[in-house]
Amino acid sequence: MSNSTAAGQPATPPAASAIATTIKPTDLRGILKYVPRFQGQIFVIAIDGSIVADDNFGNILVDIAVLRSLGIRVVLVHGISHQLRELSEMRGIPITNADGSGLTDAATLDLAIRASSRVSHALIEGLTQNLLKCATTNAVRALPFGIIRGVDQQFTGKVDRIDKEFLLELIDRQIVPIVPPIGFGPDGKSLRINSDLLAAEIAEALQATKVVYLGTAPGLEIDGEFRREIAIEALNRIVQEEPSRIGDEVRSKAIHAIKAIETGTPRVHILDGRIFDGLLNEIFSNDGVGSLVYGNDYQQIRKARKGDVRLIYNLTRNAVRREELLHRTQQAIEKNIDQFFVFEIDENIIACVTLYFYPDRPQMAEVGSLYVMPFYNNRGIGKKMVDYAGMVAKERGATTLLALSTQNFGFFTNVCGFEETTKDILPEARLRSYEESGRNPKVMLKPL
Repeated sequence: MSNSTAAGQPATPPAASAIATTIKPTDLRGILKYVPRFQGQIFVIAIDGSIVADDNFGNILVDIAVLRSLGIRVVLVHGISHQLRELSEMRGIPITNADGSGLTDAATLDLAIRASSRVSHALIEGLTQNLLKCATTNAVRALPFGIIRGVDQQFTGKVDRIDKEFLLELIDRQIVPIVPPIGFGPDGKSLRINSDLLAAEIAEALQATKVVYLGTAPGLEIDGEFRREIAIEALNRIVQEEPSRIGDEVRSKAIHAIKAIETGTPRVHILDGRIFDGLLNEIFSNDGVGSLVYGNDYQQIRKARKGDVRLIYNLTRNAVRREELLHRTQQAIEKNIDQFFVFEIDENIIACVTLYFYPDRPQMAEVGSLYVMPFYNNRGIGKKMVDYAGMVAKERGATTLLALSTQNFGFFTNVCGFEETTKDILPEARLRSYEESGRNPKVMLKPL
């Protein structure tokens, strides 16, 4: 096993007191809706050195303790640019590069190692105060960057391998790994690594669900405007064709967000680490406070075609027998085929959902007939189908999404963020069919 320096001690569930003192009961209810979705998953949180030096740093550590108390597994990566510049000025030693993306000479590397130790210690101290066990690691194997455009990058490194077994062992033991932006070459010597890149590499190795970049910018700024969210395809086009459109402060994070998503991380968040409760608000709310870069979760979902009618009928009939879904004949499915969306794997339909718009109430849409083949349960496909239906509904002008369910209402409320309401919210014609069916399903809604 790789070496580490551990700190902290076994304790009662971490941050229980922190939850009580920083989060209102209404906030906690909102957070708990996300717990089934994120519990047991790995988040890589990359903290810039400037945020470690900020007054809000202690609050971020409390937020991390909250994540851990909710069963979310965390890996911390930290930057050192701020501390490296401070040491350079304090000692009168010029540095060749601050963020690990350019040439690192011997003097800069020496200061970088000192700055890294200082930041790692600040993290250990803060996590210990929040009753969390943690360990600084040497989990990054690196190689010299070599000569770029005729210039020897000297002690700047690139990631060769992440010791994921070591990191996972720490995580399994409820220890938060702290990964500094210093890698180790085949000869054991230190190499300076850019922390934004390092976070993306670790996320790939650990198959993380999220990368969260905490810096001093509010999020992605493109053409001087803050972007709440952007798809990887759109961001990649800008990075490849017009990178200057992206603000200097976040360009590195944008580039490495693309790398993270292309190598399997579904979501990357970029936000200002100086915002109180910003980390929790970004993760546990629909709106967030920063920018979201996302991959195409919906590439396997398509609009149903007439040729799918028999397959949809066969897919759902077991659920109809169990009274989970309303009975539909093949003729009824064909008549309403434009309402159906299907999830396809290797040209096989394994899930379906419907989306219906009320003619007399265009701001409201209803999601229904959700079914996933049992073999594919617990893989997030049902939620993707509901999220996709909500995205389509919103694009068509709906502001509210309805769902009716007799047996799976817990899925809609706990996983998909719906809230139970009364049948009185239903449009007149839908209320009439509701009463006539005698099924008495629960009615749930979700703002879009």
